[in-house]
Amino acid sequence: MTPPPWRLPGSPVQRLGLLLLALLAVMLLGGRWPAGAAAPASFEKAPLAIDTGQQTHHLEVELARSPAQRQFGLMERDRLGERAGMLFLYDRPQPPRSGFWMYRTRIPLDIAFIDAGGRIAAIHTMQPCGSDDPGDCPVTLAGVTYVAALEVNAGFFATNGIGLGDCVTWPGRPPGCRPAD
Repeated sequence: MTPPPWRLPGSPVQRLGLLLLALLAVMLLGGRWPAGAAAPASFEKAPLAIDTGQQTHHLEVELARSPAQRQFGLMERDRLGERAGMLFLYDRPQPPRSGFWMYRTRIPLDIAFIDAGGRIAAIHTMQPCGSDDPGDCPVTLAGVTYVAALEVNAGFFATNGIGLGDCVTWPGRPPGCRPAD
């Protein structure tokens, strides 16, 4: 006789052990299941340049390439270096109605959405969301199609004269930018 599909494999003792382990995990999380991602092991770092036509700004960024890295992003950070950031990379263009949220993110950020030509197509400022409920956190929609997004400290773009149409390059991306779409 085949066991029902909802029944866990193994002996009753093994199933009890799994249940106790799951209950212990819930207790350690304060009675809540985690909302979102666990922290990735590490992020690769890379140099990034933003050319405004007047000046080139150099940053050291962490690369978020995998879905898990992109989901976790800059969560649970208390600070971000002055010339640091996180570059979210995608294998295919992302639609204008996709976006970012600030759940478990403690620092205000600017985000630049970068088009397929390597140019900044949109910039937004995002404030931390203090809610424990991710559903309470607003989503910042890109409003443009993008292949990468760059998060930096809030105010960085304005302070450095960085704006729409500026060219962003990083390792693995061809040098220079195509004309804005």
